[in-house]
Amino acid sequence: MTLTVYNSLTRTQEAFEPLFDHKVRMYCCGITVYDYCHLGHARTCLVWDVVRRYLRWRGYQVEYIQNFTDIDDKILNRARSEGVPMETISERFIQAYFEDMERLKVEPADAYPRATHTLDGIKRLVHELEEKGYAYPAGGDVYYAVRQFPDYGKLSGRKLADLQAGASGRVDVSDPEAAKKKEAFDFALWKASKPGEPSWESPWGGGRPGWHIECSAMVRERLGETIDLHVGGSDLIFPHHENEIAQSEAATGKPLAKYWLHNGMVKVGGEKMSKSLGNFVTIRELLAKFDPMAVRLFILQAHYRKPVDFTDEALEAATNGWNTLKEGLLFGEQYGNKLGWKELNSDTSKIIEEFSTRFAASVDDDFNFAGGLAVLFELAKELRREGNLLIHEGKTQTSPEQLQRQWATLVELAEVLGFTAQFEENVKEANAGLSEAEIEALIEQRKQARQAKNFAEGDRIRDELKAQGIILIDKPGGVTEWHRG
Repeated sequence: MTLTVYNSLTRTQEAFEPLFDHKVRMYCCGITVYDYCHLGHARTCLVWDVVRRYLRWRGYQVEYIQNFTDIDDKILNRARSEGVPMETISERFIQAYFEDMERLKVEPADAYPRATHTLDGIKRLVHELEEKGYAYPAGGDVYYAVRQFPDYGKLSGRKLADLQAGASGRVDVSDPEAAKKKEAFDFALWKASKPGEPSWESPWGGGRPGWHIECSAMVRERLGETIDLHVGGSDLIFPHHENEIAQSEAATGKPLAKYWLHNGMVKVGGEKMSKSLGNFVTIRELLAKFDPMAVRLFILQAHYRKPVDFTDEALEAATNGWNTLKEGLLFGEQYGNKLGWKELNSDTSKIIEEFSTRFAASVDDDFNFAGGLAVLFELAKELRREGNLLIHEGKTQTSPEQLQRQWATLVELAEVLGFTAQFEENVKEANAGLSEAEIEALIEQRKQARQAKNFAEGDRIRDELKAQGIILIDKPGGVTEWHRG
């Protein structure tokens, strides 16, 4: 089997072959730390977290870097409005980012470089570009001369003639920055400081770096001149990633990245997410309503390159799907002793090759995690069916040895996608939950709802009990027995 990826640079799906055997250097454009992370960040961080997990499972050694942009107009504006230093804002939201990612079970990157920690490398890169004729100073600013880089537009498909025509309609002659540029589409590498703004000394005077140059410098400093994978949201293709390529490749004469991968955008209820539309949802607001594993499942059910629409109904469906997976993942702890299993660990020697091969075949096709999930659900549903047989009939159709192999396979493959379930917490929550009288009262309510043909209400009560570890068994004659899972 060969892993193939869709390369945004070539617009084709290609065999994945790292620059160095089984070693992958991967850079993700991270967040600008001026506010809490939103659904778009959730998708980006989860997708590339799982890509890294899968590459490791396939035997690659992955070095994964994700930056923080901690110098930016939005950060400065928020600091000004709150009357605090820029560092106070950036530190607050960097800490919030780590809290959100921990709840989403996103593994930490190997390093999180910051723009403020890479200033020497940034200034060195700007100086090299100026020396080679790709940059020019103008009144304390430094701009990249886009026309000097013949390959500009190769990632986004933009043409200079179109950019020039588009920019000409937006240029404000009273804008002092526009007046400094030789051409309207040139972009800032270094910005002269304004009164009250943080400032760092440089050969061009006090100032701060532009956004695009920060990532070029951080990639070079942390991973080298050419890396394997450069990833991020599709909204970054232009101008950010296009400008990164122009800067880095003009300075080094080498490709910045062999493969460029981009995840699709997020909508909320069919509309583009934005604060102006009032549908801006933070990760914290999302996780107040839904299990992090359900969010992970929802995101991975869609292909990473396609747009995804967050709705409560879609998340509720994903919650039901997660409950199915969770039942399968907890099968060993719940039934292993009854089945005579000697050990409850998911021994990798017991993995069923057929399932792992099918799983890899799906995901190898440009990280088709949805196809991989189908294999997980097949295993989880079979384990759930066997668990029900064990409860209702006292025996299973499949041998205990084979069931242990199925369970071990599910646990292994689920871990590749970042899905885990803790049995101890499940039991603790159930035992600390409803009393027997409360359970019996809910069962009676369910019975009355079903007699009134309100089956939706009956199902809701059953699911509510199930979520608290209470399993209902409907017997002939309208009798319902129950037990704690």
